[in-house]
Amino acid sequence: MLVLRTFAALGAVTAALAAPAHAQITLTYSSWVPPTHHLTVWQANWAAQVEKATEGRVKFQGLPKAPAAPPGTFDAVRDDLVDLSYVTASYTPARHLLPLMAELPGIADTAEVNSVAYSRVHWKYFQKYGEYKGVHLLGVWTHGPGQMFTKRPVNGINDVRGLKIRTGGGIAEAVANAIGASAFVKPAPESYELLNSGVADGVFFPFESIVSFKLDTVLQQATVFPGGMYSSAFGFFMNEDKWNKLSKKDQAIIDKHSYEYAARSNGQSWDAADQKGIEALKKANVKIVQADPAFVAEVHKRSQPIIDDWVKKASDKYKLDARKVLEEFRAEIKKITAERK
Repeated sequence: MLVLRTFAALGAVTAALAAPAHAQITLTYSSWVPPTHHLTVWQANWAAQVEKATEGRVKFQGLPKAPAAPPGTFDAVRDDLVDLSYVTASYTPARHLLPLMAELPGIADTAEVNSVAYSRVHWKYFQKYGEYKGVHLLGVWTHGPGQMFTKRPVNGINDVRGLKIRTGGGIAEAVANAIGASAFVKPAPESYELLNSGVADGVFFPFESIVSFKLDTVLQQATVFPGGMYSSAFGFFMNEDKWNKLSKKDQAIIDKHSYEYAARSNGQSWDAADQKGIEALKKANVKIVQADPAFVAEVHKRSQPIIDDWVKKASDKYKLDARKVLEEFRAEIKKITAERK
């Protein structure tokens, strides 16, 4: 009997030594853009960095297909259909008002600058208002300056009148309508078919999307505006219950890979992807035209009410000085731009 007890004790010790020192958890993540899209690649790289930093205690598994259409991504993460994902605020305007600040026209010339400035303002002013309540927010960022891509030449404001322009909603849709286009909202992955079939005369996108959605063969012109006609603000988030199950140590590691780190690295990734889009347009002999000063001025004039509307709505809903926050955001953009020179 003593021998059996001894062997049992030895077995328990051996099992304890063989067991991992920390519990391991596997988190799923999804992307609603193609596997080759830089957002999907960035997310996979982010997951690999966190997995390495946690020494494998936190592992990640990419789902082969997003569990919901893009506008349903927030709910999919909140309801535990997937553990991590991202979505642009424009797809859920009833839920996300404050992120639209980073989508306003003429803001910044690069995704990195806009993303870092937006991240700083979000965590300083916006997070406390709970527009991402129900999930654990890890980071916010924007894509590069959104421009106008069309199937026919556009040389001034009169050429925009009546153009059927696909947008992602939010500020992009408002700007398109303000300058005389007939805007409609469809998810980004549908853009090629919309243009190819003639349902759309053009699209509002950052340059990156030309490659991601293979649009170079169905476009004739890109019209470029300083700071862009709009941007799109993204949130990257995790299921709240899964976050709470992580150890404090691993939460701290994920924090180091989130917030401004996520904003800057994603902005840099988007800027690199924008450059590839420009190169693809040139290779396809699509005209890249800088909007002339009169065209730019007219777009700014027609867009000002959109800016004023965001200020009023944000101020009324949350009782904050949204005009002052917007001014600080613009000052932060100038500061970051100067630091990069």
